Amino acid sequence: MSFYNKIVDRIINEKVPQKKRKRLIIFIAIITLLSMTTATVAWFTVNTFAGVDNLDMHISVSAQLKVGMENYGKDLERYTKVITNEMIDGYLAKDNARLKDMVLDPVTTSNGTRFTNQRGTVRKANDRSYLEFECYFIATEEMWVHLTTESTKQGNDDGTKVTTTSTGAKADVVNCTRVDFSTETNGTAIYEPNRGTPVNGQSTFDLPSGTMRYSDSTRIFHLEELTPTKVTIRLWIDGEDPQCDDDVQDAQLSVQLGFIGCDENNQPIS
Repeated sequence: MSFYNKIVDRIINEKVPQKKRKRLIIFIAIITLLSMTTATVAWFTVNTFAGVDNLDMHISVSAQLKVGMENYGKDLERYTKVITNEMIDGYLAKDNARLKDMVLDPVTTSNGTRFTNQRGTVRKANDRSYLEFECYFIATEEMWVHLTTESTKQGNDDGTKVTTTSTGAKADVVNCTRVDFSTETNGTAIYEPNRGTPVNGQSTFDLPSGTMRYSDSTRIFHLEELTPTKVTIRLWIDGEDPQCDDDVQDAQLSVQLGFIGCDENNQPIS
């Protein structure tokens, strides 16, 4: 028998006056509902999260796809196949931030662009909240860009993965992680590793385990031929995720992102 039912039975058995009985039952029902609601909220008790210790971005070996931290127009020689931590640090310097010092306090979002903490306060990027940086992708032919778990070439281990060196309950941090990709033409796509039940109205996707299979769900943005496209990338720990609780505080997180170009039928372009 539930706590609520036990109390109601006691009120009835002890012959509490009818008028007072109704008020007591309503009051107990409200308290019971509030306690049930509180029990379902994840979030940290104390927002002290030692966040990103390593963030690498790797681009597919496909000769048609390159990336840069700036818009270099059609000058393909100035774009690269990889974005390093040092390059991201150069971008973060404007916010007086560095990857190795980055702290990710839990936040949440419904659309991947506006973030709030547990109290509903809007949070600023790269300031004890979430990581955000911009880069530019360019291709020598029209393509859809997908996330991929495949390595760029045999012998490499640079496909997309979210990992942690933390053990025990702290390892659940990988299940609270989100990464999104925003462009002006394609909106925002949110990647949720080990995808569970969506939270806060988010529309997310995961990558298949085992052999990589490309589909519309793994598309993140579209590129026109020789047209630099700005992509905003954000990384955060979602406080609404059921596993974002005190157990994962001070965990370490490593995020590696691999990209590949595909045609309109989701076939990789070689």
